[in-house]
Amino acid sequence: MAKKPRSYKPVSGFVLPRFAGIPTFMRLPHVPLEEIAAAGDIDIGLIGVPWDGGTTNRAGARHGPRQIRDLSTLMRNVHHVSGIKPFDMANCADLGDTPVNPIDLNDSIGRIEAFYREVHDAGVLPLSAGGDHLITLPIMRAIAGERPLGMVHFDAHTDTNDRYFGEHKLTHGTPFRRAIEEGLLDPKRTVQIGIRGSLYTAQDMDWGYEQGIRVITIEEYFDLGVEAVIAEARRVVGDGPTYLSFDVDGLDPVYAPGTGTPEIGGYTTHEAQRMIRGLRGVNLIGGDVVEVAPPFDPSGATALVGATLMYEILCLLAEIVAKQ
Repeated sequence: MAKKPRSYKPVSGFVLPRFAGIPTFMRLPHVPLEEIAAAGDIDIGLIGVPWDGGTTNRAGARHGPRQIRDLSTLMRNVHHVSGIKPFDMANCADLGDTPVNPIDLNDSIGRIEAFYREVHDAGVLPLSAGGDHLITLPIMRAIAGERPLGMVHFDAHTDTNDRYFGEHKLTHGTPFRRAIEEGLLDPKRTVQIGIRGSLYTAQDMDWGYEQGIRVITIEEYFDLGVEAVIAEARRVVGDGPTYLSFDVDGLDPVYAPGTGTPEIGGYTTHEAQRMIRGLRGVNLIGGDVVEVAPPFDPSGATALVGATLMYEILCLLAEIVAKQ
């Protein structure tokens, strides 16, 4: 008897109310990691990384994936602007959470990398919910082995610091310095949007500029406007493989108070949505939304922001899959 194709559709809100059932990302079926290779037909995997061992101030992003899953039940089938139907265009599944060790940073990074290597080897595009921003480093280690990636990076901070307390080279403020040093990230195809906030020293930004990173400070962002920033981001990353990383502290904290390192004076959620939509057609090979910290916003508003931005990225990835 022929094997019946698996359904990768979200549970309909007309079948089971959105407040009912076991929460998964966007109500998609949960497919454990050990089953994805056997399934062989998953295009995009939504993954949680419940870990904030790289946080240097306000911890709590380890709880992000669970609350984002809950709020993501509000996502529906059709994008209201682009008309993209992501769940018709690509097979999407919730691949669960990566294994982590909450008391051992290096062990966690190894576990996260190993998880994503299996995802990558199975030909699945990863879309992740953090977790603090250090999670992007092991993800890149797993998916950038063949060539350095470009990156569109939304954030208030460059995350290209070198060390913390003189010796610690792995924190949520260092992932992209390490990624560039390891040849995972091409600095000349990297654009950072929304950078702001006070600095430790006047030289904090120098290393990134010296590598060729295109840094769009929040002041330049507002001077240029959304459309010009989109055009500049597309120019920088070009046609090569590109990763999209969105730290919710890039937003003004009135829109995302539940984060570890808020910085006032950021862009709005609507502007963020417009910028992500403006990347339609860019050669994305994955993305993440990080630094949602539910303890600082028990209402779930920040987690809803995280879920919605994941949906925006999902629509871009699904369209890429459909055109392959």
